[in-house]
Amino acid sequence: MKVKKFQAETMPKAMKKVKQELGTDAVILNSKEVKSGGFLGLFKKKGIEVIAAKDPDTPQAPPKRSNPAKPSFQREPMEMTENSTQETALMKGLEDLKALIKSEKVDTSEVKGAYMELSDQELSSPIIEEIISRMSEGSSLKAETKKYLSDQAAQVPEASINKSKQFIHLIGPTGVGKTTTAAKLAADAALNEGLSVAFITTDTYRIAAIDQLRTYAKLLDVPMEVAYNIGDYLNAREKLKDKDLVIVDTAGRNYKDPSYVRELEQVIDFRKDAETILVLSMTSKLKDIEAVYHQFSSVPIHSLIFTKADESASYGAAISLCMNHQIGISYMTRGQSVPDDIETVSFPVLIDQLTTELSDE
Repeated sequence: MKVKKFQAETMPKAMKKVKQELGTDAVILNSKEVKSGGFLGLFKKKGIEVIAAKDPDTPQAPPKRSNPAKPSFQREPMEMTENSTQETALMKGLEDLKALIKSEKVDTSEVKGAYMELSDQELSSPIIEEIISRMSEGSSLKAETKKYLSDQAAQVPEASINKSKQFIHLIGPTGVGKTTTAAKLAADAALNEGLSVAFITTDTYRIAAIDQLRTYAKLLDVPMEVAYNIGDYLNAREKLKDKDLVIVDTAGRNYKDPSYVRELEQVIDFRKDAETILVLSMTSKLKDIEAVYHQFSSVPIHSLIFTKADESASYGAAISLCMNHQIGISYMTRGQSVPDDIETVSFPVLIDQLTTELSDE
């Protein structure tokens, strides 16, 4: 099955492009309003994006010699004002679909249903399109998805925290649970592996964050240092150099603020030999975690930790991020209990968890 994305100013124009390239047997998988163009993110124009599919084996209907009336999607409106709503365009598009969906070899409802299931799992559009393109009539969405993702697994490295590196930096946006994750990692290392551990926190924006980590330090009977600047950070490293593992908790700020990462680099020396892990929430949308990853691109990220897996049944965003950037996941957390609710995880395990959520049809 051939899957292609089309963009146009209006739905009728998008439908016209679909018909011209894929023919009247095309199946519309998805349509949405998008913005493009502009300057420095301003003055972007609204448009419509349509994803359509076509079975390559479906024969094209021979052209008619007469001059029939043009179908409705070829009759463009006299004027498309800024006040025209997306709803109007989509209503028009739905009428045009009746003329486009005529395939006898493609089960339209099955393909559209598969697209919606994969979209609900927050898989990226290119991955969804690749999976859909491999489907044929009667094929299983679960089986096709697992086969394709498993074939791509070699691109994603296995990840685990390198305990030979004495220091671990936990970075990430606010609200993902970095401090609790730091406590879980420390407790696991101390209680299950017998390592001597310590904490450094650079999260000096919130008094509660310092108190929270200090509470964990007391419970584990391990030292903790607070770093307000790069000098404090380097001094803390020197004080704790005899420890097997030092976990560095960092401030969570609005990742959309470009100054956040710069401020982080003014407190932590990422050039020092250390493991840096980006902590993300499993409840976040793909576009959000992609934005976070991009914002931290100046920092050497060695692996990922996904939190709040118990609050989400969607694994596609995590899978898509790993595939897009060839980066592995070292841990996943599933609750607030320290140290129990943390586990190592591999990319194949994520695939199994995602496909479990899909239908067998």
